[in-house]
Amino acid sequence: MQRRNLAWLISVAIACSTMAQATTPVSGKTDAALAARVAKVLADTPLIDGHNDLPWELRARGDVDLRVDQLKQGRPADGQTPLMTDIPRMRAGGIGGQFWSVWIPSSTTGPAAVQMTMEEIDIVRSMVARYPEAFEMAYTADDIERIHREGRIASLVGIEGGHQINDSMAMLRQMYVLGARYMTLTHTSNNAWADSATADPVHHGLTPFGKAVVGEMNRLGMLVDLSHVSPDAMRQAIATSAAPVMFSHSNARALIDHPRGVPDDVLRLVAKNRGIVMVNFYSSYVSAANARWDADRAAEKARFNAPPYGGLYIGQPERAKAALAEWEKRHPAPVATLGMVADHIEHIRKVAGIENVGIGSDFDGVSTTPTGLDGVDKYPALMIELARRGWADAELAAVAGGNMLRVMREAEAVAKRLQVSEQPSMLTIDGKPLAAD
Repeated sequence: MQRRNLAWLISVAIACSTMAQATTPVSGKTDAALAARVAKVLADTPLIDGHNDLPWELRARGDVDLRVDQLKQGRPADGQTPLMTDIPRMRAGGIGGQFWSVWIPSSTTGPAAVQMTMEEIDIVRSMVARYPEAFEMAYTADDIERIHREGRIASLVGIEGGHQINDSMAMLRQMYVLGARYMTLTHTSNNAWADSATADPVHHGLTPFGKAVVGEMNRLGMLVDLSHVSPDAMRQAIATSAAPVMFSHSNARALIDHPRGVPDDVLRLVAKNRGIVMVNFYSSYVSAANARWDADRAAEKARFNAPPYGGLYIGQPERAKAALAEWEKRHPAPVATLGMVADHIEHIRKVAGIENVGIGSDFDGVSTTPTGLDGVDKYPALMIELARRGWADAELAAVAGGNMLRVMREAEAVAKRLQVSEQPSMLTIDGKPLAAD
């Protein structure tokens, strides 16, 4: 074992032990045993998180050039809210592979969306280049395992919205060349060829072009990500895909009736497809009480200030802000717990199977997370909770990263086969050949 990897293992073991003591009311001997088991699992199997929004958060904070060493130092710039992600805590959390989301707003479309996406990919690549002792770009399952063995964190790119390719198969292919290894078919809004889970249906799933996009992603070896899409789009994409699909950051809808969750019938389809659902940590996707609180808060915010037409304090932003703060004081947000996240993992395991569940935190892309899961150092605490519930080491390894590695390898094998028999798709959104005009 290399010296760097040994130091990493020691740090994970210490973190695991600390978390077990913090979250377990039983004897220290039992705590230590759970921590040691989890540390061993994370040393042998790379923990792969399907979704982290750090690139956009850096952009929003004005830290795109990474001159501020907050990722390395583990502390924010003056006056800023701490990030959920930094290198010391990633080390402590035992993470071996991270899909960095290159999200852009759904309102940004056309050529501007392509440019902004490329800028987000550049942020990822610049971050990796700045911290080579911590990160290395990865493009395959083999890359992830090699980088993990060498004691670094494998960094992958995930595109979080089909609008980011500007309805172009050529742009899809170029995003793959730049490193994208999954694309979420929609974000919070419908696009020209797929329906979102959080918008009124227009296409009732996928259009013919949308299904062709799925086919071209299969041919490339880019994973089809179905987080954010409507249930009909989920079902149609799974029926269309020749490769396993993924949900990079979603939950079980049977536990929380939220449109961002995955219905049980779709979970059963994921099992047949040999795909994966990676569980999200956002409080309002984990806890029904938090989801209701969010809805109530949104209603109150609109009641106080809903420009341009209404609200009790329209045109008085400070008064509206104070009124909302008073409402929040009288109606504190419910507490979501780490155990609730484990409940979602266990439900997906029950319905889809142990081979079809993983972790997709959504760190630095959400406003709140459950108690005990506030940053990238806390993955071991979740693993310890699953171990406490009776999960065997092989099962912990599967949910940590083994399942994701298997999904990637199967998608890579499908791509290798399709590239022999199929040419790149030249289909356009209007069904016409590419033309100069």
